[in-house]
Amino acid sequence: MKKCDAEKIRIADYNYTLPPEKIARYPLEKRDSSKLLLFRNNTISTLPFSGIGAEIPEGSLLVFNDTRVIHARLIFEKSTGAVIEIFCLLPHAPRDYSVNFQQRTSCSWHCMIGNAKRWKNDELYMQVFINNEKVLLSARKKTKNVDDVIVEFSWDNPGFTFSELLDVAGKLPIPPYLNRASEARDDETYQTIYSAVEGSVAAPTAGLHFTSEVMGAFRKKGIHSARVTLHVGAGTFKPVKSETIGDHDMHTEFISVSRETVQALYENENDLIVVGTTSMRTVESLYYLGKKILLKPDIQPEELVVFQWEPYDEENPVSPKLALKSIIDYLIRNNADQLLAFTQVMIVPGYTFHYPQALITNFHQPQSTLLLLIASGIGKCWRDVYEYALQNDYRFLSYGDSSLLWLTSDPVI
Repeated sequence: MKKCDAEKIRIADYNYTLPPEKIARYPLEKRDSSKLLLFRNNTISTLPFSGIGAEIPEGSLLVFNDTRVIHARLIFEKSTGAVIEIFCLLPHAPRDYSVNFQQRTSCSWHCMIGNAKRWKNDELYMQVFINNEKVLLSARKKTKNVDDVIVEFSWDNPGFTFSELLDVAGKLPIPPYLNRASEARDDETYQTIYSAVEGSVAAPTAGLHFTSEVMGAFRKKGIHSARVTLHVGAGTFKPVKSETIGDHDMHTEFISVSRETVQALYENENDLIVVGTTSMRTVESLYYLGKKILLKPDIQPEELVVFQWEPYDEENPVSPKLALKSIIDYLIRNNADQLLAFTQVMIVPGYTFHYPQALITNFHQPQSTLLLLIASGIGKCWRDVYEYALQNDYRFLSYGDSSLLWLTSDPVI
């Protein structure tokens, strides 16, 4: 599909009625007791998520997003009594997540501000107690951008990292459509059991259903796994307000993929199944990153960005395997174990998938970019899938039920 055609897609054509009572405000007590909708060969059926292993062929490769949700919401109270919420979106300086989290005196972040009119240019303060030690955390506005504000944080006790401060002082940012405050239990239930790399402000919710029992069944059957990291940004909840998708600015997210995972993808000869739309966006971004590297072997790290409409530029197509091979060679040349990049990739109906055969995912909001991604994988059948789920008491959105969708078009291997 050409860019001009993709941009003309009307978001109103990807709408459905989602009754509020269908939105799961809390998770089930046992993760894998959720329902699983199976879509394959244009047929739909239901089974418990705990039985998903029976539906995945031996030798398949599953790709998981191992990001971990951070306590990104910081609540400051001014001497006047005004409450200011600072929502940390992504690091500004240092830009690298892991380096930023390890800072011991100061760092800065791109943030959204709640009750912004009550915060002028004064500095905000918060007392934090960690292991009975007092830390004074301050926040100061540096730069106001179109979509965010750069906030500099500093603290008076170098014995603690910014990661430790966030963990104690911040609150978990559960999705706004849950219409409730975060609770202590969310600290566990809104993380996947394999979460490892701090950075997300929203969970990769397709992974919330997996348990150690399910993972153990995969291993016994000879189903392999690999991990990628995409730090989910608040933009994942950004509504599409434009009439056509071409006028919507897709959010940018950080991705990290190990050389081991790229090698596993390159060597995989069986079904590739991605867990969640974030894993899908990461794996598909590798094609465009690999193509950039192939065309420019001396590419600089800051150039490793996949732009929103890049997939719809039909110039210079390459073999998907060759794209992966170019990444492996690039990492070897640079003595690097991880490919670090950013992606803004927009996957809409008409997109050509390069790697996955199937997607495990929850049920998404009407008129969202995530629903467009689902429609790009299973075509017009997305309406049948969602109608089936609504009629059969499936639970929707982050804490809702799951689906295993086999793509209706073969990837271009």
